[in-house]
Amino acid sequence: MIAKLFPKDFFHYQALPIMGPLIDRYAAWLIEQQYTYRSSRYELRMVAHVCQFLKNRGFQELNEVGVDDLEACYRFFRKKFTKEAGSVRVLSRFLTQHSLVQPASVPKSTSKGIMLNEFMIYLHDIRGYAASTIQRQAHLTDEFLEWLKFDETPDRLSLLRMTDIEGFIRHLGKRMGRVALQKPISIIRNLLKFLAMKGVVPSGMENLIESPRVYRQEKLPRSLPWETVQALLRSIDRSTTIGKRDYAIFSLMATYGLRSCDVVALKLGDINWRKEIIRICQTKTGNPFDLPLTLQVGSAIYEYLQKVPRHGNYRELFLRVKAPAGILKPTAVIEAFQAWSRKSGLNIPYKGAHCIRHSYALHLIRHGVPLKTIGDLLGHKSPESTAIYIRLAVEDLRGVALHMPDRIALEKETKP
Repeated sequence: MIAKLFPKDFFHYQALPIMGPLIDRYAAWLIEQQYTYRSSRYELRMVAHVCQFLKNRGFQELNEVGVDDLEACYRFFRKKFTKEAGSVRVLSRFLTQHSLVQPASVPKSTSKGIMLNEFMIYLHDIRGYAASTIQRQAHLTDEFLEWLKFDETPDRLSLLRMTDIEGFIRHLGKRMGRVALQKPISIIRNLLKFLAMKGVVPSGMENLIESPRVYRQEKLPRSLPWETVQALLRSIDRSTTIGKRDYAIFSLMATYGLRSCDVVALKLGDINWRKEIIRICQTKTGNPFDLPLTLQVGSAIYEYLQKVPRHGNYRELFLRVKAPAGILKPTAVIEAFQAWSRKSGLNIPYKGAHCIRHSYALHLIRHGVPLKTIGDLLGHKSPESTAIYIRLAVEDLRGVALHMPDRIALEKETKP
């Protein structure tokens, strides 16, 4: 493969230190990941600079290199060659996927590293958290210990006071709002429970932390006029591969009120073309249910599957169009919504695709669909979650408003 990309000087790449024996395999992987001819050549040229960086650090063989070393290379490129730093990430992804480098090590030699490792074991073995949740909690705990300068004073936690915790929450409050602070405070509480179990801090200290006051339903759901939703769908350029995919995605959201995570979780087997049924599995509740496959949605999905090439043996319905190949993440749906909103020129003040779901619920309410049915479609466990959309039906609410009597007439009636 490297000979096809560099017919004249491919031997220079095969002679590279550290990566030379794997350069042909890396070139084939780039093509497999849908990188274009030009992009593949660029990524391969950058390998030479990465190899030089590793060689300068004393590495001779690839089996000596770890993920931490590639991360150090990335940080170096970010400072010196900002535009080229992404190539280090691409190479790191290739080496990690094929287990060709040593995994990242937890810095157990430091007091902070030991504490983090013990806390992660506690979250896994005692609390039963998923790996992704453990990583998020460990990341914030690492920031908290760094803020306390735990490595410099290892007995800092035994001297922990509520003023220290409040100071860290104020520190987080500079970049987070009241709602966003709920999760970090929950993580700090988990850490205090763990420390209390070890006897480092007094038991019950986690109950002394006050969360920022957040009022239920203090904000209205963000919705768009239904005409705007339909205009957004019409504005999507379906002559492009990305347009075909995104039109199918947003048609699903506008027809069934799906969340972004529900859309990207759809599999090819969830569509029964003969019975004209689509199976939706609510990601939040895990409850699957079948819905009729409408003509608009069915046509959009059919056009996408027929005319957009699929790379890899993925069963997910929607895949990435640009390199690297793979399945979509919910954030990709949000980014696509923002891009098409800008191109449409419509008055769409919201940046999240979730507003389509809210618009769908309001559209059903205005057409007289019972709240129970709407709640079932949206996957709500409680009727209160659905009832919030009634607050958006302003015109309908005006019809049930009580008549306000005239003050002067009321005074005349009450006079003896």
